[in-house]
Amino acid sequence: MRELVVEADGGSRGNPGPAGYGAVVLDPATGETLAEAAEYIGVATNNVAEYKGLIAGLRAALDLAPDAAVRVRMDSKLVVEQMSGRWKIKHPDMKPLAAEAARAFPRDRVTYEWIPRERNKHADRLANEAMDAGRRGEQWSPRDRDAARAAATPPPSGPPGDAAAGAARARAALSAAAAAATPSAAGRADAAAAVAVPAVDGRPAGRDGRAQPPVPDTAPRGPSAAEPAPAAAQAAVPAAPRASAPVSAAPPDMAAPATFVLLRHGETALTPEKRFSGSGGSDPELSEAGRRQAAAVAEALAARGTIQHVVSSPLVRCRRTAETVAARLGLDVVVEPALRETDFGAWEGLTFGEVRERHPEDLDAWLASAKAAPTGGGESFAAVARRVAAARDRLAAAHAGRTVLLVSHVTPIKTLVRLALGAPPESLFKMELSAASLSVVAYYADGNASVRLLNDTSHLRR
Repeated sequence: MRELVVEADGGSRGNPGPAGYGAVVLDPATGETLAEAAEYIGVATNNVAEYKGLIAGLRAALDLAPDAAVRVRMDSKLVVEQMSGRWKIKHPDMKPLAAEAARAFPRDRVTYEWIPRERNKHADRLANEAMDAGRRGEQWSPRDRDAARAAATPPPSGPPGDAAAGAARARAALSAAAAAATPSAAGRADAAAAVAVPAVDGRPAGRDGRAQPPVPDTAPRGPSAAEPAPAAAQAAVPAAPRASAPVSAAPPDMAAPATFVLLRHGETALTPEKRFSGSGGSDPELSEAGRRQAAAVAEALAARGTIQHVVSSPLVRCRRTAETVAARLGLDVVVEPALRETDFGAWEGLTFGEVRERHPEDLDAWLASAKAAPTGGGESFAAVARRVAAARDRLAAAHAGRTVLLVSHVTPIKTLVRLALGAPPESLFKMELSAASLSVVAYYADGNASVRLLNDTSHLRR
């Protein structure tokens, strides 16, 4: 029996946002491309786009060889596990798509295999070409593929007299490709404004002030004299190129961003009293109110259908919140130690007023400098920011182009938001972060970050 390989992918620039899919049918023996399909599908989520890519790939395989066996390879763990029957399909929007995929090719002759994103570049490229075409008000066609490949192919060498003309042609091709592939700042802003809570799709981005300190929710809401991190610890943001500057490199990678949906854990007994509750004291469980909050956010995220991975701080209040959400979504929880809360030393369990009364000099030093640590060997904000930034980079690289739920605490979440904004440390005194609130940051491969949501608690008021 003849065998075919189908590779498929889908993406959404906003999640939900402008979306498209790509699929390719390959000869497994030679690697030859037998068929390609891509389509802009309007506003949709990543998961919807991925399923539609799978359906298109299976239909293309059926047209080529109705009697073949098909091996589907995708970098979507969700689609692979659901179509293999190992994960339940709970989201109502996914069920009809999965059923359509099951009908697209005889099910007993289809197997599914998960592959890393870097091995699914062909389908990913087609999906991005489809989204680029949609941004121009068009549908994908083979000319989009040919233009992208021509732009990425260096011009052939020729006689010395042709060097200037060849370079000019190359620059023109790259400029055209960049114009077609790169969303404008206004376009990206519009897309960000249209997003409520996306799912994780992204990559490392704007690293401004990565070593600057966060500010815990227990700190006062007024201005502070916290000092910025040393300049050597800060990553510069490249200036936008001048309009007249020649294009001298390949167009930037504008694939879907890595999107972090940041969830603060539900309430514990200490939360309503605004007591310092870090990683150096007791490890409280969720209160009854906290468990209700976790269930509410789980339902809200299930309704959106965008989360693809769940990562949690190791502390109990986060793990319980994450487990509640993951169980509703049919996902596993991965623990990331660097997402733990600050160690507040001798201040653990105290209110801000009690710390002011017992340790006034240490508190003043802590408020004035990111390098100062709480009494009794606690952790400085600068130290927290360093570990959180390192975790951000690891997770964004591991989940490029995906939507990931990070369940964490006040300090790590505020740190991620502040670093994405490139804001000074004192700006964090002005951020509110409620229990079980959602915030969203997307990281683009070109070095930019987009804060899309902060402290959303609408799901708790239903």
